[in-house]
Amino acid sequence: MKLLHTSDWHLGRSFHGVGMLGAQQHFIDQLVDTVRVHSVDVVLIAGDVYDRALPGVDVVTMFSDALSRIRSAGARIILTSGNHDSASRLGFGSAILAHGGVHLRTRIAELATPVQLELDGATLAVYGIPYLEPRLTAEELEAAAPTHTAVMRAALERIHQDLESRRAHGPVRSLVMAHTFASGGLTSDSERDLSIGGVGAVPLDLFDGLDYVALGHLHGRQELSASVRYSGSPLPYSFSESGHHKGGILLEFDRDGLVGAENVSWDTGRRLAVLRGTMADLLESEKHAAAEDSYCQITVTDAERPLKAMERLRARFAHTLVLAFEPEGGPRTDRLTYSERIAKAQDDLDVCCGFLDHVRSRSAGDAERGLLMETLAKVQAAEVSA
Repeated sequence: MKLLHTSDWHLGRSFHGVGMLGAQQHFIDQLVDTVRVHSVDVVLIAGDVYDRALPGVDVVTMFSDALSRIRSAGARIILTSGNHDSASRLGFGSAILAHGGVHLRTRIAELATPVQLELDGATLAVYGIPYLEPRLTAEELEAAAPTHTAVMRAALERIHQDLESRRAHGPVRSLVMAHTFASGGLTSDSERDLSIGGVGAVPLDLFDGLDYVALGHLHGRQELSASVRYSGSPLPYSFSESGHHKGGILLEFDRDGLVGAENVSWDTGRRLAVLRGTMADLLESEKHAAAEDSYCQITVTDAERPLKAMERLRARFAHTLVLAFEPEGGPRTDRLTYSERIAKAQDDLDVCCGFLDHVRSRSAGDAERGLLMETLAKVQAAEVSA
C-alpha cells in the first residue's frame, strides 16, 4: 500500500502581499499527478489545510475541487486539523464524507478511532490527532497538566490502548498523524508559534512504538527518526524557506510495517532569492543574475540609505518584495539623536535637513537642499505678506 504524506497546505495564504492561489493550484495539479503516476492509495494531510479559520469562498472551492480530483485519481484522503484551521468548520459533515473516501479527524473524541486500511493479511490503523491547544483540551483528555507534552501524551495513550485491543484480533500496523512541534525539528519564519520559550516542543520518545508518525506544522521537510518525519509545506511561505525542497513523502507499507519512505518533489513556481550587498553590487554584479526573475528579499548595506532604493532595485529585480537597510559594520555611531539635531540647528533649513537625515539615515542632497530652501523662502514670503 502506498500513502502520500503531506501537510501545511495553507490554502488562501498570501506571500508578502502577493496572492498564491495560482501557485497553490499548481501544487495541487502536481499532487494529483503524483497520485496517478505512483498509484497512491491514500493521501494524508497532517493539518493546516487552510491558512485561517474562516477561509474565503474561492479557497474552500479550491479545496473541495482538490478532494474530488484526488478521489477521481484513485486515492482515499485522511486529514486532520492544524492550529490555523477551525476544527469544527473543517470537520463539518465528516460522517457523510467518510462514505465517499474522505476521512476527517478534527475532534478529540475521534482521535483513537482509526481509519482501517487493508494490507496483505494485516490492517494498517491510521489515527489522526488534531492540533491540541493545551488550555482547551487538557481537561477533556484528562491530561496531567495543560502543556503540549501532557496533552500529546494523553492522546497517544488513548491510541495505544486502542491498538492493544485491535491486536488481540490480528496483526495491526500503526500510523499516527499529528500537528505539533516535536523536539529536534527546525523551524521557519512562516510558522505560527505554538508556545512561548520553546515549551511547546514535545519529546520525540512520545512516538515510540508506532510504525510511522506523519507530522505537520513545521514547513521544512525533515526526518527526526526513521519513523517520525515532517513532510513540510508544499510551497515556501517565508524567505527563510528559500533553500527548502518542497513536496511530500511517499510511504510504502506491507504487513510487516513501513518498508519505504521516498521524498517527492514538486515545482514551486517562481523561486525565492535572499540578496545582500551595496547598491552598486546589487545592480551591477552578474552573480545576482539568477535572481532577476525571483521573488526577492534584499538587504542594502551602503553606509547611507540610497536614494529611491526600491525603485532602482526593481528595475533589475522586478519582484522585490522585502527591502531592508543594514549598513555594513552596523549603524553609524557619529549620528546625533533627533533632539540633538534640533538643539544644534542654526536655522529652519537645518531643522528640515536634520529631519530628513533622521528618518532616512541619509543626508539631504544638493537638489533636496535647494528645494527645501525654495519652499522655506515661499513660506516666509507668505508670512510677511499676511
